[in-house]
Amino acid sequence: MADSATRARGNQKQRTRKDLLQAASRLMKQGRKPGLEEVAAEAMVSRATAYRHFPSIDALLMEASLDVDTPDAGKLFSTRASDDPAARLLRVDAALHDMILANEAPLRMMLAHSLERVAKGESGDEVPLRQNRRTPLIEAALEPARGQFRPATLETLTQALALVIGTEAMVVCKDVLQLDDARARKVKRWAIRALVDTARRSGMDETGMG
Repeated sequence: MADSATRARGNQKQRTRKDLLQAASRLMKQGRKPGLEEVAAEAMVSRATAYRHFPSIDALLMEASLDVDTPDAGKLFSTRASDDPAARLLRVDAALHDMILANEAPLRMMLAHSLERVAKGESGDEVPLRQNRRTPLIEAALEPARGQFRPATLETLTQALALVIGTEAMVVCKDVLQLDDARARKVKRWAIRALVDTARRSGMDETGMG
């Protein structure tokens, strides 16, 4: 029960952070730069809560602009979209990859900011260090194929995919491996397919079918 309560609190903090980002986006669409207190009022949270999640209005507005550019699952997966999990995950990765390339500088700044907070001793227990945008997209991609995996395997697969899809994967491909964009995309596609295939075999082995 403790784990369930901890997860519930964590989910609520993520929702509050998301509410602040969406409130900032709405106000920015009116063609002006709102203050942090104004965003807090729009999100229906206290000024103190807003300051716990974002140290400054500039940090909030920068992330809100990125939030708008994040792919939407409803648009990625139309009624005619494939139910194949690998194909759907490749669509998520391609969309996020394009978004990351288009917003590389601010995304690197966000990553540097979260690393700085950890270096200063912040754990993320009070407020989330990052907004988790990739997991909802990964879950949406896997939704039609949930029955193909055991629940524990599906959870592990979702978490493993989060290592391959997102800003950090771009940093590894570009800075560490020094891959060009075409090669980076190819490597990530290979990794995504390999993870899905491994998860499928894991399910077959557990049921005695493999």
